[in-house]
Amino acid sequence: MEWLTEPWTFEFMQRALLAGVIVSIAAAMVGVFVVLRGLAFLGDAVAHTQLAGAAVALVLGGGAVLITLGAGIAAVLTALGVALLTIRGRLREDTAIGIMFAGFFALGVVLISRERTFAIDLGSLLVGHILGASWADLAVMAAITAVVLIAVLAFLPELRFTSYDPEVAAVSGVPVTLIQVGLLVLIALATVVAFRLVGVILAVAMLVTPAATAVLLTRRLPAMMLVAIGVGVASTVAGLYASFHVDLAAGPTVVLAAVVLMITSFILSPRGLRGALPNLAETFGLVEDEASTGWRRTARLCWGACCKAGDVCWGACCRVGGRLTPGN
Repeated sequence: MEWLTEPWTFEFMQRALLAGVIVSIAAAMVGVFVVLRGLAFLGDAVAHTQLAGAAVALVLGGGAVLITLGAGIAAVLTALGVALLTIRGRLREDTAIGIMFAGFFALGVVLISRERTFAIDLGSLLVGHILGASWADLAVMAAITAVVLIAVLAFLPELRFTSYDPEVAAVSGVPVTLIQVGLLVLIALATVVAFRLVGVILAVAMLVTPAATAVLLTRRLPAMMLVAIGVGVASTVAGLYASFHVDLAAGPTVVLAAVVLMITSFILSPRGLRGALPNLAETFGLVEDEASTGWRRTARLCWGACCKAGDVCWGACCRVGGRLTPGN
């Protein structure tokens, strides 16, 4: 029991856990839309462009709160720049993202190269420093998360409609352009929160990985958000335990835990690898052709040692895919 409780006797571990919960909420509320709409590249670009804002704050001698605010300004400017180039500049979305990504990230590198005195701060920017989160950091992160949470809940029907069918949503009177720009800003704010946990490089992982796990496990949007929050919190707890007892970097370990959970869900989920096994079996000829066996497919495919009597499979079967019943 001491192995389980000892980490939480330290205040810095308590703050780290609270930071992970805050990040999980912000990332889940926005991450499901990132996954459903295929906006992972945008999340990655926004996360990296935060380096420019953080570098400006460092050059000005700002503390952790000012660094977060600087990163947030850079992220929001990136989101608005992508929207402007896409809507007014007639550029493809991926082209606009690439331009903003390269420009802001290059600006951050140039600013950092001019300074020789904050190598340690640079490391925390790149891979995060969750164990060093202060109460002021938590307050800023909680405020940003509250904005994201309220905005998503207030406009959930419009966000859902435009995510699944923007053309029909536009015909129905939904301000699709405004909703899409708002979503880009929310993605930027969520990456700012994740930035304080795992840094510039890995921020997109906290945005995408728990949400991708949720998409594998459920089809309902509210359930996806709840599952993504649970995965994020579980990853944080597992990563902090590993960091404390095995002396590993906390931020990257949290991300690794999230990836392990996603891979496990992919293997076990009917919407992942397990659901694909019957199709793979047919592709590689592991299932006998129906015409040659006199059986026809109806509902399930029986695997293992089965006794087929009538249209029912008996015995120790893994019933996946379509069922074989006697042909006429």
